[in-house]
Amino acid sequence: MNIPNLLAWARILAAPLIFLLLVNRGLFDGVHATWLDYFAGLLFVFAAITDFFDGMIARLFNQATKLGSILDPLADKLLMLSAFLALAITNRANAWAVFIILGREFFITGLRVVAAAEGKAVSASNLGKWKTGAQIAACVALIVDWFPYVGDVLLWLAVAMTTVSGAQYVKEYMKT
Repeated sequence: MNIPNLLAWARILAAPLIFLLLVNRGLFDGVHATWLDYFAGLLFVFAAITDFFDGMIARLFNQATKLGSILDPLADKLLMLSAFLALAITNRANAWAVFIILGREFFITGLRVVAAAEGKAVSASNLGKWKTGAQIAACVALIVDWFPYVGDVLLWLAVAMTTVSGAQYVKEYMKT
């Protein structure tokens, strides 16, 4: 077990807690919903930051492992799934936007598994990294809900970037 893998595990553990804070408010009697949102938002930001650092540390200190290559994308998907699903369930995010984003994530994950089985490498593009940033920004804005409509605008921006980057993955797979 190394630091990058521990950070991935932290994201995996944060995901259901974020979901719990956003969806199961009755478990926190006496705590104002705004505080639950702020805590969920802070936890989400912390978890999202660990994604940046686990990759950086793994590359910098040559700590990439087979376990990490499985944990990292799993942790990323669980984090986004927990936030987007909770936001859709609580009617804070457009369900179609969430469906498009999550559908793309699962499709591309499957495509990467098929590519790996065929000995092909389909690497993340710069747009894919920007897409992740847009998704994170949308989730944070929708969770804390500080500015009306900002979260919705960021969500649809994330949908557009998610769709285009997904098409890029498919195009790259078809070329290899």
